Amino acid sequence: MEAVKRLTAEKPVVIFGKSTCCMCHTIKTLISSFGANPIVYELDQVPNGQQLERVLVAALGQRPSFPAVFIDQELVGGANEVMSLHVKGALVPLLKKAKAIWI
Repeated sequence: MEAVKRLTAEKPVVIFGKSTCCMCHTIKTLISSFGANPIVYELDQVPNGQQLERVLVAALGQRPSFPAVFIDQELVGGANEVMSLHVKGALVPLLKKAKAIWI
């Protein structure tokens, strides 16, 4: 879990996904469309991706849906949770509060 904490502290928005996942691409595009510049870790392409995936699974007590989105070092959730925040109008304020976007 220490590795995940360290990685999520690097930027206001951190996304753990997989390069072959269409929902991962959709969420990355959505968050970037607001001007945020998230760090994205494609777990199927980074050297320690399988280890990070195991840590996320162990830490969450279940198999996380991908993408796993962290904003301000807090797990927001997967695609459903991020889209729900967006529909409710809560995603942009959350990104602003985390200083991931300015306007």
